[in-house]
Amino acid sequence: MGGDRQHYYGQHGTPQKYDPTFKGPIYNRGCTDVICCVALFIAIVGYVAVGIIAWTHGDPRKVIYPTDSRGQFCGQKGTPNENKPFLFYFNILKCASPLVLLEFQCPTTQTCVEKCPSRYLTYLQAYTRPQDFEYYKQFCVPGFGESKVKSPTEVLRDGDCPSVLTPSKPLARRCLPAIETHKGVITVGNETTFDDGRGQKRNVSELVEGAKKANVVLEARQLAMRVFEDYTVSWYWILIGLVIAMALSLIFIVLLRFLAGIMIWIMIVMVILVLGYGIFHCYMEYSRLRGEAGSDVSIGDLGFQTDFRVYLHLRQTWLAFMIILCVLELIIILLLIFLRKRILIAIALIKEASRAVGYVMTSLLYPLFTFFLLCLCIAYWASTAVFLSTSNEAIYKVFNDTACVAAGQTCNPETFPTSNVTRLCPDARCQFAFYGGETGYHRALLGLQIYNVFMFFWLANFALALGQVTLAGAFASYYWAIKKPDDLPAFPLFSSFGRALRYHTGSLAFGSLLLAIVQVIRVILEYLDQRLKAAENRFAKFLMTCLKCCFWCLEKFLKFLNRNAYIMIAIYGTNFCTSAKNAFFLLMRNIVRVAVLDKVTDFLFLLGKLLVVGSVGILAFFFFTHRIKIVEDTAPSLNYYWVPILTVIIGSYLIAHGFFSVYGMCVDTLFLCFLEDLERNDGSVERPYFMSSNLKKLLNKTNKKLAEA
Repeated sequence: MGGDRQHYYGQHGTPQKYDPTFKGPIYNRGCTDVICCVALFIAIVGYVAVGIIAWTHGDPRKVIYPTDSRGQFCGQKGTPNENKPFLFYFNILKCASPLVLLEFQCPTTQTCVEKCPSRYLTYLQAYTRPQDFEYYKQFCVPGFGESKVKSPTEVLRDGDCPSVLTPSKPLARRCLPAIETHKGVITVGNETTFDDGRGQKRNVSELVEGAKKANVVLEARQLAMRVFEDYTVSWYWILIGLVIAMALSLIFIVLLRFLAGIMIWIMIVMVILVLGYGIFHCYMEYSRLRGEAGSDVSIGDLGFQTDFRVYLHLRQTWLAFMIILCVLELIIILLLIFLRKRILIAIALIKEASRAVGYVMTSLLYPLFTFFLLCLCIAYWASTAVFLSTSNEAIYKVFNDTACVAAGQTCNPETFPTSNVTRLCPDARCQFAFYGGETGYHRALLGLQIYNVFMFFWLANFALALGQVTLAGAFASYYWAIKKPDDLPAFPLFSSFGRALRYHTGSLAFGSLLLAIVQVIRVILEYLDQRLKAAENRFAKFLMTCLKCCFWCLEKFLKFLNRNAYIMIAIYGTNFCTSAKNAFFLLMRNIVRVAVLDKVTDFLFLLGKLLVVGSVGILAFFFFTHRIKIVEDTAPSLNYYWVPILTVIIGSYLIAHGFFSVYGMCVDTLFLCFLEDLERNDGSVERPYFMSSNLKKLLNKTNKKLAEA
């Protein structure tokens, strides 16, 4: 038996030996992984350079404002188009779809206008009526009518004015046909046909081809506007909901400090009751809708609806909710039955973590600092991405109505009137096509965007790693103090933060770099998977699915390994590889305890998050749906009541996750210290255990000196 144990330890490293000088996190340490620290510094300098280059060349107005045929922005302040916010297309029939419109590649003259046309009118009709002609001129090219008077034939030939105006509505700042459907008949301006201005009658269905899927985009835009309106009238109530979530999380953690065991069981029972109420509510709604007209329509037959309240009138929706909640309830109850003994040990660890958090209360505020760093990373990444994507130059191409050898070639609008193209193709025009470029900088834009994404992942993971090492160092100081809290150093959190930045920036950079590489590969795989969706190659799809699964598993393993390596770095000050190896072997030597206790504590913390989120979510649901009689008139009137409810639920989860992540890091740190304590010490007078009395009772461990007394 002893030989098997020795062989097992040989496979998974050597157990920690007793060291009389070891009293917790080592203070005399040196810098680790210096090369990675230098690499991170160089990468950040390069990232700043990329940002400066992007901000120098980029122009976000290209995303905000549409661009006319001369490359000028519509609605831009300080320009001749300041009061002309909408883009008008001379011949919408030449536009294949809104995708073409949004990419500025519709092969027809485009000009900025003050408002979209509201009626049918041909140029030939307007030419004979002065009042209509004044109205019509605003849709012609800028400066029309200031030079010599042209005949209608010359105007239409030169493309100075559109041949016909059709009733239009602004969509994403672009004038698109006002398409409506009455009893299955498509109309534009209550007409099914129109005069194209050249003597031909056309069906309005041809306009649909020029504005295909416009209604879908319009509905999406209307949805976005309604959501924005809901936020404007409910933002302060949303903040109140988030404050309640923060207060509940704080109250929960304070109660954990003094009543950890009772609170854990109350939390378990409350989650079961909350899920039970959810099942009961879904059943009551399901029963209430029985026999109501339209309630038996399936979700598949209904299709996608922007007004989500429609789904709440379907019995199938409440049945689906009820099944999901029943499955969750059953899983939780079964886990509690089979893991009841391990839950006791997990509760003891959580009690110890509560004491540690109580003595290091500043640790509860540290997630705010991590959140601030992550916000900086996200803001820099997003702004750099926008500026890079708008760093292209305006590209002009030759457009014409008849066959021409120069069609599609790039051109310069300033020199185009004197070029050979005008002699070869008299009806050719040089107009703005899209944003692009052929210089070395433009060819490098894709690489710069990938670098931007990579640096975002690297820096975001570094911010998270810094938080984990800081908290681990503070909580390890608590565990290895024999007399708690007398032997606890002053300001343990700030001391740990200083050690992490001064000595271990390179190790944190190394661990976060490995994780960033895997995450970038996952992003690339997701992009390739989207491109392969239209393909029929089953082997390629299978291979892509396998790769995505493998890298997902690799990312989860690296996160687990990094987390425990950072704990070892915080305690011993070793480099990343050594810390990762020692942590991995320590966990492997105690694999049974790790597999059970780690997941049980994660499960208990998940229940705590669900309790906070569920409580605030139910309160928000009753408030915003005017079901609380006391404040029924106070709740705002909304287009979609799910908007503030969903926002409160997501925000509450993030807040609860921030508070409970401190507990999670504390439990993981104490657990590793606890495993090392068992290997280093034996409870004798010379080698007493550092663990708390509760843990010693659960494991039947005693310090011999205390036993003799």
